[in-house]
Amino acid sequence: MGQPDAGDPPVQRPARSHRLLIIGSALVALVALALVAVVSFRWGASDTPAVLPTVSPEPTAVEELTAKEVYDTVAPSVVIIEALDAGGKTTATGTGVIASAQGVILTALHVVKGAGGVRVTFADGTQSAATVRAADEEIDVAALAAATLPQIVVPAVLGSSGRLSVGDGVVAVGNQLGMVRSATTGVVSGLDRSATGTGGLRLSGLIQFDAAVNPGSSGGPLVNTRGETVGIVVALANPTTAGTFIGIGFAVPIGAAAAAGGGDGPQQ
Repeated sequence: MGQPDAGDPPVQRPARSHRLLIIGSALVALVALALVAVVSFRWGASDTPAVLPTVSPEPTAVEELTAKEVYDTVAPSVVIIEALDAGGKTTATGTGVIASAQGVILTALHVVKGAGGVRVTFADGTQSAATVRAADEEIDVAALAAATLPQIVVPAVLGSSGRLSVGDGVVAVGNQLGMVRSATTGVVSGLDRSATGTGGLRLSGLIQFDAAVNPGSSGGPLVNTRGETVGIVVALANPTTAGTFIGIGFAVPIGAAAAAGGGDGPQQ
């Protein structure tokens, strides 16, 4: 080939990187066109909105509460129970739990049995005389009716003891040894247990647990990790005469306890 004439403009060859950029841009455009064609083929013409497949969410497991959250849930429903003699002196203390919007309080019968009077103290400090509304000696449960209720009544959430399994976490709240509204944690140790209650009465169908309970805990709520009351504490096991906790406590399932307080039993 001859040299270009002097009057011709010089010929500029594109740099290699510039050529690669042009080729790359062309390839991107071709890929984009191909994707549009595939989408049009799969989902219809461009004037038909694409319907994307949906994914059903997995069922969400029930979230378990911490011990603090369980306590915070049930604490407004926990009541201090005092059995009084004829002169108004406290002879025994125990625990109760508000079990209905009407203010019915479930507790252990042995705490108030034979008392000359009963006084209850609600979580907000309201104090009131109370009477036994109903009782079932076979399971050691009583239902109390207070003469005066707090301005705001906070009933506990009642669960189902039938859903309990050995190893499930539980929290016991009570006034053990005079230390009011104490919370202890543990697990369900056994189901459908039998035990000797206060006064020698043989109790059956009980929940066995290892959250610490002591004198004064009787009548308090046993609560699962969803904040639901599943039992009423009625007894503990100790081979000595000390009457203190060695790792085995018992509660009446809440279904049986609530049934005991459901009728219009004789006032005691």
